[in-house]
Parts: sequence; C-alpha cells; structure tokens
Amino acid sequence: MLRPGRASSLAHSIVRSNTFRGARNSSQFTSQASKPLVSLNGRFGKPTSLALTAYRPLSTSLQRWAIAPPKHPETPYDHIDKKHEKDVGKTELEPHPEEVSMESSVHQVFQEKGVPETEKDEDMLAGVYSDIKTIKETFALNEVPREALYVGLAGVIPYLATSASTVYLAWDINHAALDGQGFLLSGQTAELLLHIIEPLQIGWGAVIISFLGAIHWGLEWAKYGGVQGYRRYAYGVVAPAVAWPTLLFPIEYALISQFTAFTFLYFADARACVRGWTPHWYMTYRFVLTFIVGASIVITLIGRGQIADKVSRLPGPGDRLKALREQQMAEIEKEEQERRARIVASDEEEDDDGDED
Repeated sequence: MLRPGRASSLAHSIVRSNTFRGARNSSQFTSQASKPLVSLNGRFGKPTSLALTAYRPLSTSLQRWAIAPPKHPETPYDHIDKKHEKDVGKTELEPHPEEVSMESSVHQVFQEKGVPETEKDEDMLAGVYSDIKTIKETFALNEVPREALYVGLAGVIPYLATSASTVYLAWDINHAALDGQGFLLSGQTAELLLHIIEPLQIGWGAVIISFLGAIHWGLEWAKYGGVQGYRRYAYGVVAPAVAWPTLLFPIEYALISQFTAFTFLYFADARACVRGWTPHWYMTYRFVLTFIVGASIVITLIGRGQIADKVSRLPGPGDRLKALREQQMAEIEKEEQERRARIVASDEEEDDDGDED
C-alpha cells in the first residue's frame, strides 16, 4: 500500500513524463481552436480561441488510484496478539547451568544465543608467519635420529664440494679468457681440474641413488610395515638400474638424469611413508637431503653453462666404448681381408700346380 507522500510524488512524476507529449500536441489544439464553431441551428458563430487541455486517461486513473485511501489498512504485522503475549509471559524459563560461563554472561549482552559472531579482522601476515613456522619445523628435523641425520648430511658434502668447485673453476676459466691469466689458477689448470671433478660428482650421484634403493631392502628384511615382497624389492632394483647408465652420458645429460632420478625417488619414498613402509620422519628427512642434492646439481649446471664454449670435452665412457667398437670393427675387417688374401694365394698355388702337370 502506497503512502500519501509517495502517491503525490508518483503523481508529479507521471505529470512530468507526459509534459513532452502534451507539448507535442499543443499545436493541434491551437489550430482547432482558431476555427469557427458551428452552433446547433447551423449558424456560424464568431471565431473563439479555446484553452484546451490534453486528454490523459492513463495518468488520471493512476493519480486517483494512488491518492485513494487503502481498503484494508490493517496488516497481519500490525495486529498484536495480546493473549499469546500473556501466555508467553506466564511460562517459566528452564535453567541451563552447564551453558553459563564467564564468557557467556558477557557474550549474551551484545548478541543473541545461537547467532554466530561477526568475523573478526585477521592479521594479513598470519599466513606468512604460519608458512615460516612450517619451514622451520620442516628443516629442524627434531624427530630424526641424530645418527641418521649426521651421516645423511655428511653424504651430501661431496655434492656441495664438487658444485662449489665447479662454480669457482668456471669463474677462473672466464677470468683467464678475459685477462689472459686466472685469479689463482691458469686457464689450462682450471680446465684439467674441472675434468677431474666432473666424473667424481657423477659417480657419487650414482652411488647415492643406488643406496636409496637399497634402504627398502633393509626395511623389507626388518619387516617394517609388514612383508611387502617384490613391490618393495623393486625399489632396490630400479634405482641402480637407472643410476649407473648415467656414467656413460655426457656431463650435462648425466646431471639432468640424476636430478630426475632423485626427484622420482623422493616421491616414491613419500608414497612408501604414507603407506607405512618407512618411519614417519623418513619423508621429511629425504626432502631435506634431496633439496640439498638438487640445489647442488642446479648450481653445477649453471657453472658449467658459463664455460660451455671455452672448455674442451674429454672423452667419456661413452666415447671410449664407441672408440672400442670402431677398433673392433677395424680389426674384424683386417682379419677378413687377410683371410681373403690367403684364399686367393692358395687358389693361385693350386692353379700353378695344375699348369705344371
């Protein structure tokens, strides 16, 4: 139901909306008013100018409907049921002492029971602090046995040493290429040392990957998490089968292959930890060690990439196998030529003996 104030505003808006329509038709009303009017007896009267108003049935009806008083002034919300209020006032409140506390007595003053509290402003850096706390707890390794932690960290020292040496030697080789002399070593000496360090890092990586697979054999023999059989023995078989062929690859491909092997082995160990095949701390322990090894491999690849066009590549195991195969093929071809020469010589001797006879 509209109020009188709103009805008057509605009427004014309707009148304003029709102003343009009335103005458009005003010329028609003026022209009609200037014509002479005919009386009932057929005589012409004097020309008279009439002030005509536009006929607006829609706006007029809307105005009357808006101003009219309401037929049903009372609504269900305006009716007060006094009998019901009296019955509610006679009811007794049930005590609930278990719900009363120091906080509830204060809380009920500002808010009704059962209505959730408004969301409080949270610290925007709370998530960052939580992540930092998680990182600290992860790298703390409090649950890892001290012996396993120390021995594992000692196992990554060769990786860190070879990676740092590769970066320094690469810098020294670049320094020698620019200035003609290295900072501590000559360019040739730094290159020879680099060729010695490269196979050491690759070989140590193959040993570590094989060792990570062998751990599952020990857990299977100890029956940790139950007897799993070939599924757990497969870890110890696949790991060395993937690790040792990398010794035949060029240095860059070998490092990338071992990085991939370390990553997949970590996910395999994490899956085994979830299944209960390893101690609960083993997944975190492996993550820290794999992170250090992976970072070392990436540092080595970066240092190696800075001098890719400045150092020669020594023949690796793959090159030696290729040379060995070529040598064997040459020897076989030589033996074949000698055999054919002997056959030809024997045939010529037989022909000479036939001619003499």
